[in-house]
Amino acid sequence: MSVLERGGKREGMVEGPNNPEGKVRELQRRLWTCAKRSRSRRFHALYDRIWRGDVLLEAWKRVKANGGAAGVDEVSIRDIEERGAGEYLKEIQNVLKAGRYRPSPVRRRYIPKGDGRQRPLGIPTVRDRVVQMATKLVIEPIFEADFQLCSWGFRPRRGATQVIREAGNHGHNVVLDADIRDYFGSIDHGKLMVLVKERVSDRRVLKLIGQWLAAGVMEDGTVRETLAGTPQGGVISPLLSNIYLGYLDRIWENRCRHLGILVRYADDFVILCRSESQCKEALRRVKIVMERLGLEMHPEKTRMVNLAGGKEGFTFLGWTVRKRRSVQRNPRKHFVQRWPSPKAMKRVRERVHEITDVRGRQSRNVEELIEKLNPVLRGWGNYFRTGNADREFNKLDDYVYGRVLRWQWRRGGQRTRFGPDRWPRERLLGMGLHRLQGTVRYPQVTTSRMHSQENSSVSCVRENRTHSLKGGAGNGSC
Repeated sequence: MSVLERGGKREGMVEGPNNPEGKVRELQRRLWTCAKRSRSRRFHALYDRIWRGDVLLEAWKRVKANGGAAGVDEVSIRDIEERGAGEYLKEIQNVLKAGRYRPSPVRRRYIPKGDGRQRPLGIPTVRDRVVQMATKLVIEPIFEADFQLCSWGFRPRRGATQVIREAGNHGHNVVLDADIRDYFGSIDHGKLMVLVKERVSDRRVLKLIGQWLAAGVMEDGTVRETLAGTPQGGVISPLLSNIYLGYLDRIWENRCRHLGILVRYADDFVILCRSESQCKEALRRVKIVMERLGLEMHPEKTRMVNLAGGKEGFTFLGWTVRKRRSVQRNPRKHFVQRWPSPKAMKRVRERVHEITDVRGRQSRNVEELIEKLNPVLRGWGNYFRTGNADREFNKLDDYVYGRVLRWQWRRGGQRTRFGPDRWPRERLLGMGLHRLQGTVRYPQVTTSRMHSQENSSVSCVRENRTHSLKGGAGNGSC
């Protein structure tokens, strides 16, 4: 067994699992238990656990599985694998032990947003991603013990839209659909560190986090200092963002939950109220908390929505949420339903169009084309299959079938003998093309979940904000 696979007993751990992954889980369980038993405890001996061999090895496995581009040092995951991951992790371990670790600036990249603007992303180096992941593995269980039930983003086994459905069906018809302006770029570093220090007193860990916040951004060959915010794309950023808005969650659960049910996913959140007056008061109190945190509500994206009678709806996490009549349940009443939003439908169609564009010459034959389409369709379908998405699923099935036929016709050129009658839908399905129709599931949910959301302030992996358009299993829990 290599040095990196030995957890050892020097960390005060009793005899546990022999495999590195099991030892990391055991460490996380113990940290979570200690944090849960004492909400005032501050942890002071965490840094030595970050450079533990089994923790670094697990961090590397997760960074490798997530993939991603190289940072400013232009060292990719493939380069590290060719060189040898064991030697690479040993070097990181030695640098951390000696206290000589210094993060590099993040590499600035932009991705298009739905409104036509650009969303800035920060790409850390692979080395920094490994160290951030190791730190996250150690400190996340401590803060997870404090997170409220209303926090759903980037957390294990949490599905937010189910609570919205239950609350809307039990009288919470007035919704505050809120959004924070430039949240990840507006986080105050000083206030964030104060919140981190509520649970962590290890100076070396606090120094690590402070270094990542102040590492700077490289864009067009120039390094720019970062005075506020956390870079979207950093491994540690989602946890830090939840810690920062955990202040809002605690205030709401302790002082304001009589006004309505808060459901928050990162910087997007809704508050489901029973009356318009409650909703207005909720907005007033949220603005006060945002001012304390140095944040601002987005004036264009923040609005009040009336769900009663199906009058209005709102979009949340890629879903359109609105009340409709249900023939099966009670045709005289409206019930909350959810289905893929127009923006989500547009994005998946664009991804299908990209794969089936004959000009890209990405596929040599139909079998290869289907092999590339299926992960996208399965991932997207798994995310949206727990709603009322039959109509949208059928539309997407028709779109995919049409694109495959067009791909075959365009690929053959002017002299092609292709005929649509030779390629019925059943033939493509027989070749393995994934079909969305018939995959929708309607989970039976009791009202206990909704009541636990209202009456409990005790918290129980992330939801995929891209809705699995890059392939994968998706998240069917929401």
